[in-house]
Formats: sequence, structure tokens, C-alpha cells
Amino acid sequence: MEKAKVLFVAQEITPYLKESPMGIIGRYLPQGIQERGREIRTFMPRYGNINERRNQLHEVIRLSGMNLIIDDTDHPLIIKVASIQQARMQIYFIDNEDYFQRKFQLHDKNNKFFADNDERAIFYSRGVLETVKKLGWSPDVVHCHGWITSLIPLYIKKAYCDNPIFTDTKVIFSIYDDDFNELMHKDYATKIKLPGINSKDLKHYKTPDYVNVIKAAIDFSDGVVIGSPKVNPELVQYLKDIDKPHLEYQPMDRYIDAYNEFYDEILVHDSVAVD
Repeated sequence: MEKAKVLFVAQEITPYLKESPMGIIGRYLPQGIQERGREIRTFMPRYGNINERRNQLHEVIRLSGMNLIIDDTDHPLIIKVASIQQARMQIYFIDNEDYFQRKFQLHDKNNKFFADNDERAIFYSRGVLETVKKLGWSPDVVHCHGWITSLIPLYIKKAYCDNPIFTDTKVIFSIYDDDFNELMHKDYATKIKLPGINSKDLKHYKTPDYVNVIKAAIDFSDGVVIGSPKVNPELVQYLKDIDKPHLEYQPMDRYIDAYNEFYDEILVHDSVAVD
């Protein structure tokens, strides 16, 4: 039997950023899943506070050079890669001068939410999917971690569903305690739109706050994981109301096996309805 392929799309990964529970999962989950006999690929944004020299990032010329158009503006897509030797694992980084050169992740030095975080999320999600297309690597499962990955489920199920790379892909979204209090840009829904996405698909983005952005990710995912001990209660209730397959929070000493079993469960489950 062919190895199942799992694509991990992360908001943060240790050791490239300051250690956090999400970053630790981003680092050790792919390794653990690979050790359990699956093929993996892993992506994260190339935030400006990542030390390229120390972490030995280098550009992958054959994957770079594409332009992504967001809100009628061209943004060059740069792909970098680094290796975590002891895990025999490569990390792909999505980079762009406009979005990822600043020395902070999602908030500025005064803890103010970046005004263009909406476009950064769009660029990151589309950049990952375009790169996977270029790699010609068809994932059986895509597991998304953190709100910056929240457009991936919508894009896979609606905009990229006719591409043979993603036709049979199942999407899992992990919800964390990464709430933000600000609203995304008022035109977020318009900027997100690609062929295949209709206005009904964008209903949650009319008020693009944290809860609605994650609700949209839940809607287009085949399964959901509670990734933090405490997550927004409104999202927990929403999950119950729509009866989506989900995995409760797993302690750090046994989450890898639990996630691995959940992947199998989702792989045999009927795909999410997307009409």
C-alpha cells in the first residue's frame, strides 16, 4: 500500500521562532507522523525575525519566481528551505518582501495587529498551494495550524478542487488559543475570491473577526482538532452544532498517536460537502 502523504501548514515552528505550544507541535508532529510511516511536507511563513544564516535557509530557485495577484497587485513568491537534520525533515518557507521582511510576526513592536494581515494570510495560503502544485506532490491529508492558515480549507475545497493534486485531499484544521481582537480588512472577502468561490462560501467574512475566520475554516475542513487546552468557547459550541468530526485536546505526551489515528478516521470519512 502506498504511504499516505500529509502536508503540514504551520503558523509557527520551533526552533525558527521563540518556543510556543503551537511551535512545538509544528516541529514534532511532522517528525512523529513521518516516523509512523507517512510521507510529509511542512510549510511556514518566513517571518523577518527568523535568522536565515543561523538556520541555514536558502532559496529554492526552481520553486520561486511566480507572482501572486492580490487586490490587483503582483507579489513575487519566494520559496526557501531549511533542514532539521536530527528529524530528517525539510521545512519550506513562504517569503515575500512586502509581507514577510518586517522583524515581527503578526503584531508590531507595540503589539498592534498588522493592517495587512489579511493579505499576508491570503499570500501564505495560496503560496503553499501553488508550491505544492509545482512539487507535483499530491497530499492525502492537509493539516493546518493557526489562523494564518485558515484560508487553506476554503481554497482546497473550492478554488483548487479541480486540480488533480488536490481532488481527493482531506483537510484538517487545528484550533488554538491564538485569538486576535481586531477585525481583518473590510474587503477581506473580495480579496480572498478566486474562480470557484461564490458569495455563499464567503458568508463568515462579512464580519472578518477571529471567530468568523475560524468558523469558515471549520466549514471547509473534513475534520477539526482542538489544539490548545482552552480555545474560544464560541468555536467549541459551533463545532458541536454542526456535528463536524473532531478530536478533543490531546496532552503533549500522546498527541502524535492520537492525531495519526484521527488522520485514518478522516481518510475513510465522506468528504465535506462544498456546493
